[in-house]
Amino acid sequence: MIAPLDPADPAFARDPYPYYAHLRGQGPAVRVPLANGTHAWLVTGYEATRAVLADPRFSNVPPQGAGRPKGDSRDSPAQRARACLARHMLNTDAPDHTRLRRLTTAAFAPRRVDALRARIEELTAGLLREMELRLRRDGSVDLVDAFAFPLPVLVIGEVLGVPEADRADLRAWTYRVGSPADALEPGAVDEAWTGLHAYFTELIARKRRAPGSDLFSALTQDALPRDPAESGGGLDDGELLAMAFLLLFAGYETTMNLLASASLLLLTHPGELAAAHRDPARWPAVVEETLRHASPLEGTTWRHTTEEVDIGDGVVIPAGASVLAVLAAANRDPRHFPDPDAFRPGRYLAGAGDTRTAPHAAFGHGPHFCLGSRLARLEATIALPRLLAAFPGLRLTADPAQLPYRPGLLVRGPRRVPVTTAPLPARAVSA
Repeated sequence: MIAPLDPADPAFARDPYPYYAHLRGQGPAVRVPLANGTHAWLVTGYEATRAVLADPRFSNVPPQGAGRPKGDSRDSPAQRARACLARHMLNTDAPDHTRLRRLTTAAFAPRRVDALRARIEELTAGLLREMELRLRRDGSVDLVDAFAFPLPVLVIGEVLGVPEADRADLRAWTYRVGSPADALEPGAVDEAWTGLHAYFTELIARKRRAPGSDLFSALTQDALPRDPAESGGGLDDGELLAMAFLLLFAGYETTMNLLASASLLLLTHPGELAAAHRDPARWPAVVEETLRHASPLEGTTWRHTTEEVDIGDGVVIPAGASVLAVLAAANRDPRHFPDPDAFRPGRYLAGAGDTRTAPHAAFGHGPHFCLGSRLARLEATIALPRLLAAFPGLRLTADPAQLPYRPGLLVRGPRRVPVTTAPLPARAVSA
């Protein structure tokens, strides 16, 4: 018997792993009742997850009415805004996906990402100075609000050309659209979709009037009217709006949750923090293990089967079924990750001898593998050691088992990480 899954349940959001382990014990995929009255197939095994993400029979194009409770057929400005912004490339298949991805791949090429190192270091130093001032003034700060959120927003804002002054509204809107509607106050999700649509419409108009050197400006200059039958070319207006939403949302959500989760894990595993301080070569392993242990993307976007699919072990998913590949579950599959519930960065050290440790699936797999994975890793490997070296006495001011987490099945991370520190010396953070 499979208990109904309620992604808005705070207890489930804090610790979904026992539920996923139970599903994984039933087979590579299980049909699960959802709290909104629908059913879906959840894929929790590592091998099955990778297979599904690479299999074109699992389409990324959302079925009509996907995500709505049964009987909900509303048409409203918010629903129309959501439908427009949902036209992004994660919700497409080839050849449209191939064309859309090609338009943005160059912006995240290794050379361009690596060239951001100095700017990320500068932004990190500025945020640490602000944190020092807040700690002196207030005695405590929320690491999410003071560090894990603003750093990736500042970085992706520079890449895309989003003004810094807009980040608070954008954070509120993207938080809401990434959460189940029943976890928020009535109307909050609809308001967020209409707010995002209006914001990006105006931003794109501004970029057309006064383009800069950023990615949004480049995309707007290519977004000329074209024959809908053409498979090549730039973006039409609807695709441009959707691309703006996706690049901003994906550009900071994953990294924000990575930074917040890594900080929390290190503060609750002082031995691992001390080991990283002793040996800076361990920081990349800390990042990789956080990506595995506390997957910032809990699940992929929803897929549906275009035909009946036998995924092995006697599991056959019928045609037309809604399917979710759960990355957080795949990354704790004990057949590929020994002691999967333990936070052990050493498993990703070169020569660790842990031969059964597999590459994690935190950034997905196949044609939709995350374009920004290199940027997220770079930000984390720069920011984390600087944060924890700047405030060596940093400690939590709340029970980590009671911290609230993002509800939903898409992104995962603590909503707050409240911390304080030992009395600061005169100059705790270097310029």
